[in-house]
Amino acid sequence: MNNAVIDTGGLIAWERATRSVVALVAEARTIGATLTVPAGCVAQAWRNPRRQARLAALLRRPEIDIVPLDASAARLVGVLLASTQTTDTVDAHVAVCALRLGQPVLTSDPGDLSRLSADIETVRV
Repeated sequence: MNNAVIDTGGLIAWERATRSVVALVAEARTIGATLTVPAGCVAQAWRNPRRQARLAALLRRPEIDIVPLDASAARLVGVLLASTQTTDTVDAHVAVCALRLGQPVLTSDPGDLSRLSADIETVRV
């Protein structure tokens, strides 16, 4: 696996030490890949910092790039939501990141992303 985007389900899978995501993150680190995490996914997964040491450690790693929802991406997210008649801003930001970067998404729910674009490659974790 090369570079990839991690959505909220991927972060939760990491936190739960799900083997598939642990293996993919380890592989990414070994080959020097970058893992992109949309900031909204951090917000959705971050619930109790005192109990989320594993997630906190992942988010501090140098290969993790947390991407804010800036003005340009926000406009693309809005257009994507309107064109797909969906409402989940965080999922749409994940989709925009994946499409912009041409990267697969590590996700627990590929169906959410397929509703937004058939062009998004997903890896179930």
